[in-house]
Amino acid sequence: MVTPMYEDGKINYHVFKQLLEMQIEKKADAVIIAGTTGEGSTLSDEEHIALVEYAVKTVHGRIPVIAGAGSNNTAHAIYMSKQCEKAGADGLFHVTSYYNKTSQQGLFLHFKACAEATSLPIILYNVPSRTGVNIFPATYKRLSEIDNIVACKEASGNFSQIAKIAALCKDNLTIYSGNDDQITSALALGGKGVISVLSIYALRKRIKYVPLILQEIQKRVIVFNCNIWN
Repeated sequence: MVTPMYEDGKINYHVFKQLLEMQIEKKADAVIIAGTTGEGSTLSDEEHIALVEYAVKTVHGRIPVIAGAGSNNTAHAIYMSKQCEKAGADGLFHVTSYYNKTSQQGLFLHFKACAEATSLPIILYNVPSRTGVNIFPATYKRLSEIDNIVACKEASGNFSQIAKIAALCKDNLTIYSGNDDQITSALALGGKGVISVLSIYALRKRIKYVPLILQEIQKRVIVFNCNIWN
């Protein structure tokens, strides 16, 4: 979800509500509030939490509300996780610790600390082109063993990496494509859907598109297995 604003920089809640209702009407599975597309890194903490509270109140349980809570400051990420949980979010969205170029052990400890600070399920967001840091498949595996780290938005654009993540993590981690132009490839490699920016304009097409691709992939896998074993 984008966060619409007036020219003076204040949040336009009227338009925000319209966007929320549009997502629900067009059968979105969930909405992510104050993520990177939603100006999460530029909102003040007060604006951020108020936006999540407003979304929770407006959605009123019709679909899950996932709140952006990521930061390159672990203490701040923990604080925002707790505040978003208090605001009523159903899940949290955590981007990698941008700019710091954290080590893999640093990433593991950062996300582990965030996960331990909340009871909510967490989606990790890996977008190296913007953050300067990449979550390696082996680190994903370690993170997937933490009970409430349940999914990732993979926007590395590295298909080999996506395949390795799927192979290592199996059902412990749900993979979502983080790039609208790579949905088919991600699904073919083990992804289960897309966390889409384009859906704000073309949600209905995305909703029809993803299940059809998954069905076709499943058919081809069945045919391939039959050919191998018969």
